[in-house]
Amino acid sequence: MPKSQSPILIILAFFSIYVIWGSTYLLNKIAVNELPPFMLASIRFIVAGVLIFIIAKLMGKSIAINWIQLKNATIAGFLFLTFGNGVVVWALRYVDSGFAALEISAQPLIILLLMRIMQGKKIQMMSVVGVVLGFVGIYLLVSQKQVLNQENSITGMLMIFACMLSWGYGSLFVGKADLPRNYFVNTGYQMLTGGIMLAFSSLCFGESWSSPWVWTKPVQYSMLLLIVFGSIVAFTSFNYLLKVVSPEKVATSTYVNPIIALVLGWYFLNEQITLQSICAAVILLTGVYFINTKRKFVVLPRFFRF
Repeated sequence: MPKSQSPILIILAFFSIYVIWGSTYLLNKIAVNELPPFMLASIRFIVAGVLIFIIAKLMGKSIAINWIQLKNATIAGFLFLTFGNGVVVWALRYVDSGFAALEISAQPLIILLLMRIMQGKKIQMMSVVGVVLGFVGIYLLVSQKQVLNQENSITGMLMIFACMLSWGYGSLFVGKADLPRNYFVNTGYQMLTGGIMLAFSSLCFGESWSSPWVWTKPVQYSMLLLIVFGSIVAFTSFNYLLKVVSPEKVATSTYVNPIIALVLGWYFLNEQITLQSICAAVILLTGVYFINTKRKFVVLPRFFRF
């Protein structure tokens, strides 16, 4: 097995997208309560992109890129970050962080359907069961009175769903696109281009920008953690995994992300966890499991050989 596909490296990358990304819902929720959403996301990704290029140069890595790779990185940056992440941050003003994570846990279902529509991939029987469970779980999640009674909650839910489509298409696109071979540099270009497009979006929507020095301490710490771990570490791991394992396997981060987000949102923000949300989570995650097991149950050591 090539060094870039070593089991240890793959395990660490999965840990990053499982646990670190699960905590970003809380961090974004804390920050967006004080900062405009597109400004928040723009600063996060531009700073992260610049830091990545500085680190790459210090490591002696080339950051050279051709026009096709730059175009593809820009497209990926828009799908993943400008729209796929920026709009989720916007939606967090209207829905709880744990709820957003639970809705996004249906991501493997979206990717499976997109692969069927765009690539003609046959859906196995186990995956069909997973799709049915996924839709049942989503219905239970979004039909709660506590959720529907919140102002603009339906708009927030619909926008998160649109982000899932964007992220799902981006996952398929990146898996085959010509991008910089170095995953770190690849992440840097996506972060920088996505962040610049978010800055333009912020200006178009008339958001007011402010200096980090006037932010409250919780927001400053949240932004720091989002930049270093949520952006640089986790997103680099995500891009790496898209090249060495299948998109469906990468999407299994949704097994763990909503659990982390629910617990953190409950503990730090006093977000309510209803019995219906728990039932929806169990059904959704069971559906995701069926989607990814295909015909056989997959044991953990075997999973990380892909």
